[in-house]
Amino acid sequence: MKAKVYLVGAGPGDPGLITLKGRECIETADVIIYDYLAAPALLKYAHKSAELIYVGKKGGDHTLSQDEINSLIVEKARSGGVVTRLKGGDPFIFGRGGEEAEVLLKAGISFEIVPGVTSAIAAAAYAGIPLTHRQLTSTLAFVTGHEDPKKEDTSINWSSLATGIGTLVFFMGVKNLPDIAKRLIEHGKPPDTPVAVIRWGTTSRQKTVTGTLNMIAAKARAAGLKAPAIIVVGDVVNLRQSLKWFEKRPLLGKRIVVTRARQQASDLVRLLSDLGAECLEYPTIEIKAPKDRKPLNQAVTNLSAYDWIVFTSVNGVSYFFEQLFAAGKDVRALGHLKTAAIGPATAARLLEFGLSSDIVPETYRAESVVAAFKKEKLKGKKILLPRAKEARPILPQELTKMGAAVAEIPAYETLKAVENADDLVQQLKDKRVDMITFTSSSTVKNFKALLPAEDFSALIQGVTIASIGPITSDTAKELGFDVHISAESYTIPGLVEAILRYY
Repeated sequence: MKAKVYLVGAGPGDPGLITLKGRECIETADVIIYDYLAAPALLKYAHKSAELIYVGKKGGDHTLSQDEINSLIVEKARSGGVVTRLKGGDPFIFGRGGEEAEVLLKAGISFEIVPGVTSAIAAAAYAGIPLTHRQLTSTLAFVTGHEDPKKEDTSINWSSLATGIGTLVFFMGVKNLPDIAKRLIEHGKPPDTPVAVIRWGTTSRQKTVTGTLNMIAAKARAAGLKAPAIIVVGDVVNLRQSLKWFEKRPLLGKRIVVTRARQQASDLVRLLSDLGAECLEYPTIEIKAPKDRKPLNQAVTNLSAYDWIVFTSVNGVSYFFEQLFAAGKDVRALGHLKTAAIGPATAARLLEFGLSSDIVPETYRAESVVAAFKKEKLKGKKILLPRAKEARPILPQELTKMGAAVAEIPAYETLKAVENADDLVQQLKDKRVDMITFTSSSTVKNFKALLPAEDFSALIQGVTIASIGPITSDTAKELGFDVHISAESYTIPGLVEAILRYY
């Protein structure tokens, strides 16, 4: 296949604002060349073999110059395959995408432009500021704030901007804010014109300062606002008082580590993100099918020998049915069996395959499953228990005491994950973590193993620990963690509810 380059707008910071086309370009790329403002969370969509190259520019500190970035894109494209150039915001709105496209054209390399949500629109919207409004203004201008307003050969027509445009949005202008305000006033903009400065728009770090043109520079400086930020000038800024919504989220600004396996973390990440938190995904476990599948395959072949099948996790359900289908069978093979599920999430997953659970205990732990079975006549009954390779022994032990013959079969195994361990340790050293969430004893054990033993106490000092339930909490305490939150309902929604209540 011929080489191809996609110039992709990554959006303003909230990873949920990536376009479907943009995500597709990340997923199919052989090489991803990404910027400082492109949300790191988007890189999880890249396939494992993709080469990831950071070329960010932060506050004048350039990893590579623009010419070097251009050369890098061409070099990687000529090596063959698909190159995705991931740029913050939109590639053609102060993103130098036009320059990169011209270089590719000259080099004879095929390219496509994938627009992104520009920070001017998104940050203003997240701050509750509509850039146009029928009663206030129908004109809008995007302006670079990076140009020095004092230079004689400025390309900005300050007079037209000050008197002819209703809403002005300045990119990269916080450093030059005093000069921008001065120039606008000098060219006719009323000093009491409302202004908003929005830093880290659409992210959990979003901070907005408002004022008037003649005082906004002092207010922004007092609030410590620095790049990246956009400046909105115009009467529409006043609408923020009633329309602001994003900054009302209860977990805004909280940075929460999610240690759950990547393939399971989405629900927790989504719920916390919707409440305003910034989720740092550091999976400490990886869920995989067992190396030896013969026991599970044999159990699937001999399903007629069992009276009950008990599922203790969503993973157990998923891997069991994967093996069932691989054996050429379907849900009808389970028609004679009674089923038990440890909790609502497991029961819901089972229902997706067409089976409703005969038993779902009131609380979601092995002891509760045992209690629920006390109402059943188990003497002489055969129970199939497909679950994690290494799981607590209480369930098969207690069911055996009731007279059942329990076949405990490894349906999957949890392996230690060491993804980005160094980065995690650095985040903790820098005190940039507010909370760590644990959803199983395995996540606790593996997380502890990732940290240097001699630095453990210092690294977690001041960090809130949240656990999904008492078993996980006990493990955490045994390993030296102070558990501040233990969910009353041992589910992901229950954990999020407990976190929300805590804050």
